[in-house]
Amino acid sequence: MESSSAASGGSTRREATRQKLYEAAVTLIAEQGFSATTVDEIAERAGVAKGTVYYNFASKSVLFEELLRHGVGLLTASLREAAERTARDGGGKVDALDAMIRAGLVFIDRYPAFTQLYVAELWRTNRAWQSTLMVVRQEAVAVVEGVLREGVGNGEFSEEIDVPLTAAALVGMVLVAALDWKSFQPERSLDDVHAALSRLLQGRVSGCR
Repeated sequence: MESSSAASGGSTRREATRQKLYEAAVTLIAEQGFSATTVDEIAERAGVAKGTVYYNFASKSVLFEELLRHGVGLLTASLREAAERTARDGGGKVDALDAMIRAGLVFIDRYPAFTQLYVAELWRTNRAWQSTLMVVRQEAVAVVEGVLREGVGNGEFSEEIDVPLTAAALVGMVLVAALDWKSFQPERSLDDVHAALSRLLQGRVSGCR
């Protein structure tokens, strides 16, 4: 039986390998599409043997499904941490939403290829991983919903807002605005884009009942 330190080391190495495969897959699929990307290419880009891909993932489809889980999981964690940090600092719910917008932009700035893939996949309905995508999408949106519900409860937001739709709209606003930024306005800074979305937030969901 492996010692706990040896088991931990093995787990760390496997996670590092999976991370390399995620990065290789997201880059290749963003460049040439899912169907055109082969397992051989993913292995070559990651610098591992083809068998390593199948050791970690049963198929290319499973790899991509896990990539979606991994990426959206990172985004969700970033949003949650931003909201919790704002609460610890004594900020209100508008402040929390603003911090989450910035966290989303930071994530997209760091992982533009993943964001492009994620948004593209949201529009598809014929993928084997569609149900998984809907689950992880809802996990991200639910973090924003939670902040909105708390804001309605304490009077910071109007009771008239549609919480689920508003949460989805805020997440969508960040995703689409950031993709437009990266594709058509790359000269703009993250601070500049955040400031524009922050002003939009202040004018659309803040206010007293």
